[in-house]
Amino acid sequence: MEDVDARLVSRFGAKAEGWLAEVPAVAARLATRWGLVLGDLFDSGASSVVMRCQWPDGTPAILKFSPDKALLTKQVEMLRLFAPSGRVPNVLATDAETGATVLEEVLPGTMAEDMPQTSLPQQWGELLAALHAVAPPAQWPLDLRGRFDESFARIGRRLSEPVIGARIDQATWQRAIQRCDTLLDTQDRVVLLHGDLHLGNALDGGPSRGLVAIDPKACIGDPCFDAVDYVVAGAGLEGVEARCERVATACGLDGDRLYAWSRVVAPMVVIAQLTYDGPEPVIDELLALTW
Repeated sequence: MEDVDARLVSRFGAKAEGWLAEVPAVAARLATRWGLVLGDLFDSGASSVVMRCQWPDGTPAILKFSPDKALLTKQVEMLRLFAPSGRVPNVLATDAETGATVLEEVLPGTMAEDMPQTSLPQQWGELLAALHAVAPPAQWPLDLRGRFDESFARIGRRLSEPVIGARIDQATWQRAIQRCDTLLDTQDRVVLLHGDLHLGNALDGGPSRGLVAIDPKACIGDPCFDAVDYVVAGAGLEGVEARCERVATACGLDGDRLYAWSRVVAPMVVIAQLTYDGPEPVIDELLALTW
């Protein structure tokens, strides 16, 4: 629980400490209300606390809390949006006022990065086909351009940090922005995107279900975007270019556009690698994509 505390305090400040102190009592109250059997603490992210639990009918589930109630409400909305695909966890209950929700636990739940890599491209293609078949709601307010405007502004501030600025300069950052603008201006097909589909956000749902996506940041845009994080994760392994070819073929995507998107996100991934002391060969391969 100490790691969870540290992550939440880092994100939300000292106010998170008081919120965390109330979590056990709130969990007990919701368990009584919804008939849950509470279990152990589950892997929690930077914005939430997650506990295993059991739904009254025996369904394995997770109880998720966040001090950012608006964020949790939006996540629930996006999960319900993708529900017709069958490729996201089912929402079993939610309490927006408390900032809590109960979701189906995805089982066996192995993250995609830990699954056999020979069959993963095909499974990724099947996941994208299911997610992208969901019709975007009328006037959905979030699109890929807005997503990148926010990302470039937020992440770009880190170029002032000496460790980051020594590897990525403003010229490199501007090239990425220009490449992004070119791709956004030439989208000839847009779909409802998961919007944050990295290898940690796709879980094994078993042979009858396939991959299941968690934590969507739904937006409308180029279908290639939902494969780009998988592609750049090939750096230091088979290589980004080789993985791009395999993934584009398996997913029925334009390989040239997918590779171009990898060049857009490469400097962002480099910043993440530098932040968490990633291996130099991976950083070097990603930096080469930025030229």
